[in-house]
Amino acid sequence: MRKVGLAIIGGIAAIVLLTHVGPLIGLLISLVLLYFSFKKFMAADSTFKKIVWAIIGVIALTASASNVPAILAIAAAVILYMVYKKWNEQKSEKQDTSDPFQNFEKEWGKLQK
Repeated sequence: MRKVGLAIIGGIAAIVLLTHVGPLIGLLISLVLLYFSFKKFMAADSTFKKIVWAIIGVIALTASASNVPAILAIAAAVILYMVYKKWNEQKSEKQDTSDPFQNFEKEWGKLQK
């Protein structure tokens, strides 16, 4: 029953992530442009160049702010990762308890010490 819940949550998170790939790519591009314009602004010598890079930075900042749905994609990716970790964690616990020979090897190792 728990695996069904994890599968449903993971499926919903995957759908949300796939539907928001466009804004996620737009956010990535606008943040790279914002970083580049900030670096060029700090390295500029003349006032005109600083004004041009500041304008480009403001445009990139507004483009970044307009990609708010990308935050949903990031949250969905985090949830998908957490579901993946829980899914694999349960598999490893089952394998430890279902294998009698593995438990025997542990106990035999304790007796040998």
